[in-house]
Amino acid sequence: MTPTSKTSDLLLRQTRIHFPRLEEAKVKITPIEKGGSDRKFYRVRCSPEQTIILVKYNLEREENRHYVEIAEFLATHKIRAPKIYFHDPAEGLIWIEDLGKTDLWSHREESWLVRRAFYESALGEIVKLHCLPETATRTIRKNLPVEFDAALYRWEQSYFFENCLGRFFGLDARELSELAALESLGRIANELAERPRVLVHRDFQSQNIIIRNGQAHLIDFQGMRPGLAEYDLASLLFDPYVTFAPAECEELLAEYESKRAAANHPVASDFRATFRLCGIQRLMQALGAYGFLGLVKGNKTFLEHIPAAIESLRGLAGEIPELERLSAALGRLP
Repeated sequence: MTPTSKTSDLLLRQTRIHFPRLEEAKVKITPIEKGGSDRKFYRVRCSPEQTIILVKYNLEREENRHYVEIAEFLATHKIRAPKIYFHDPAEGLIWIEDLGKTDLWSHREESWLVRRAFYESALGEIVKLHCLPETATRTIRKNLPVEFDAALYRWEQSYFFENCLGRFFGLDARELSELAALESLGRIANELAERPRVLVHRDFQSQNIIIRNGQAHLIDFQGMRPGLAEYDLASLLFDPYVTFAPAECEELLAEYESKRAAANHPVASDFRATFRLCGIQRLMQALGAYGFLGLVKGNKTFLEHIPAAIESLRGLAGEIPELERLSAALGRLP
């Protein structure tokens, strides 16, 4: 018996313990390959018409232990996400609603008319999260990962220099050190950290948004924390997995602004400028993750997305005079 089949048998036994009405002969379990998470996902087929998702998470990672609490919090505030059926915290197992296999990324080749409706639905859900009053989020904030502060922004920048420019592109240590020490990057981190925070998804991109019955549902939200709404928007609109025309990006930004206004939480006057800075941060984080997951963890598929993300980062950095040296370095990359 292979390790994989042993794992499946164990998980099936656990499933039947907690769902005794399932007929043993009909239950099948198959792994789901998903992203760079340390969590393992399985689709449990109970019948031809009924499936559930089983999540096996790492007990050592603090954020994984709060997944259920966050899911229930989202449900309380009518933000669409998978329902929780059962949680076994001792084993690190969660049985959740199966929303299907169709994420926002799956629609990337469709017409803008079709895609726009799905993106608007996603924006509607994230606006609900961004507009929650502080009184509604006070309790859950105590158990969330570290909030976005200057130290976290600086960590994202270092992650990028180490794992993308260093590990993947092979820039020498001296140039890496000089680029990472640019005063303008420190100012960006401090400037973003001074802005008021709301709850953010943290990884609000096309593969973490499931489309079911035409409506967007959020998944992989265990990294939720206080941060800037513009960071979530940057995650969605500078998503290296999909491509937007400038006009399409503008339409979605305007749609977000409209939804915020309708919720009586209009965006700040410097919303677009903050959005661009958050775009730089998010792309640095993503590029650092691609290099780390691709070269350290051995998941080479992530390396395929580096060129698109570098191109977006180069464009954003080129709009800020203080980042001219970084933009020039990015322009010399192969």
